[in-house]
Amino acid sequence: MSKSDAMETALLKLVFQAVSWSNVARTAGTPITSVQVSLHTADPTEAGTQASSEAAYGAYVRKAVARTATGWTVAAGVASPAANISFAEATSGTATITHFGIGTAASGAGELMYSGTVTPNIAVASGVTPILTTASTITES
Repeated sequence: MSKSDAMETALLKLVFQAVSWSNVARTAGTPITSVQVSLHTADPTEAGTQASSEAAYGAYVRKAVARTATGWTVAAGVASPAANISFAEATSGTATITHFGIGTAASGAGELMYSGTVTPNIAVASGVTPILTTASTITES
């Protein structure tokens, strides 16, 4: 069974922009104001967490991106960063970044909500600053 285009877009706006979904869902209580973007050296899988295959080069930390229209662009069932996401410059170690994740925690296992591939992969070594561009997309299907 597939979702309608309208549902896909409404769901992505709820998750990435904290926009209430009329008559279905609304932000209640104190919702998170940012989602945490993580880098991974392998597919974290649908059963994984934010820590699954997460990058571990020197100075790596997840990046918080606001759940707003200035943080994420959402249209036609696709979400993407509104601006490039620059991670900390590597101070040691190496990694090949193949995937990125979107979750709720700044560190630790955290709930992984979405993940996607990084194409081309990012080869990280000391002095390299990994960047996810606005072409990095999450498609609701």
